Amino acid sequence: MNPDLQQLQPYPFQRLRELFADLKPNPEYSAINLSIGEPKHATPALIVDALANNLDGLASYPTTLGSAKLRETISAWISRRYQLPPLNAETEIVPVNGSREALFAFAQTIIDRSRQQPVVISPNPFYQIYEGAAFLAGAQPYFLNTVPGNDFTMAFSEVPENVLQRTQLVYVCSPGNPSGKVMEIEAWRELFALSDRYGFVIAADECYSEIYFDEASPPLGALQAAHQLGRDYRNLVVFSSLSKRSNVPGMRSGFVAGDAKLLEKFLLYRTYHGCAMSPVVQSASIAAWQDELHVIENRRLYAEKFSSVTPVLQQGLDVELPDAAFYLWAHTGQSDTEFARQLYRDYNVTVLPGSYLARDAHGINPGQGFIRIALVAGLAECQEAAERISQLAASR
Repeated sequence: MNPDLQQLQPYPFQRLRELFADLKPNPEYSAINLSIGEPKHATPALIVDALANNLDGLASYPTTLGSAKLRETISAWISRRYQLPPLNAETEIVPVNGSREALFAFAQTIIDRSRQQPVVISPNPFYQIYEGAAFLAGAQPYFLNTVPGNDFTMAFSEVPENVLQRTQLVYVCSPGNPSGKVMEIEAWRELFALSDRYGFVIAADECYSEIYFDEASPPLGALQAAHQLGRDYRNLVVFSSLSKRSNVPGMRSGFVAGDAKLLEKFLLYRTYHGCAMSPVVQSASIAAWQDELHVIENRRLYAEKFSSVTPVLQQGLDVELPDAAFYLWAHTGQSDTEFARQLYRDYNVTVLPGSYLARDAHGINPGQGFIRIALVAGLAECQEAAERISQLAASR
């Protein structure tokens, strides 16, 4: 067996099941699950119709690079969304089966095991795929704590020189999971300068980029930041997905875009990996990327929930509106695991303890004392859950 598998830790939701194993939720309350970031809004009819109308695609093997029409559609969307010159659809875009598998596979392409003790830098708390990808690529994760004191940003200036010299890959997530923090242009300037100096690759996870609150101010993207700073896309690759944007988590569709030289090798890896996107899904993806009306409505639904739920939660928890994404990152002022257990037992609401999304690093677990609340359920359920959470917070 691959010895690196022994370094993998239980996934947060496995730990959550174990945390609740000895509990029975209060039957007086209906179950409300806000622990998993799985969109629950209805899948747009235009996507469902595109799937149904292109089932003849099942008769063909897909190519790893995907159809030219899909890549051209993605290029056009990136150009519109980020106000950029069109990317080269032949060399700068690769369709992928959701951002999760691509984030993992990318590390397997980038990491050079022959170099001594390669490092992958990750935010902390973080999306667990970053850590697993690092371990199974033969690298060592280095966690940068993001806490209220540094406004939930990655303080790259705190990384020791000897770590930066061994760093081959840096994962960033903007808007962030779980904080919803959006990286600003000065943070990108600093990161690009470090990449130029030390030669590491930047993997920008942007799967939450289309969930935000001000239609006039969409979150800054990595490619957009590079363009604004007058640089090309060298050593920069972004990962995006339809799952959150278009409410199709089961469709598994996204893209990787950026540095053509890196994507050439990534495509080679994927050709052997055998992870081409179904032609049926490609057709539905084209329909999704071409339409913005359903995305605007999706944002409206989330904004309605945030504006309704946040003031209720603020009665008992330290919580603020995020920059973007669909999570509330709430400080409980007490043990996050005990808070989650009591909430599940007494009020039948499931949230995720923040410590499960983080690791002990530099003397602390930055997720400790926080809970992540995913506002993915309907408005009424989110409102009800907020009332119950507030009741628990007030009673402690």
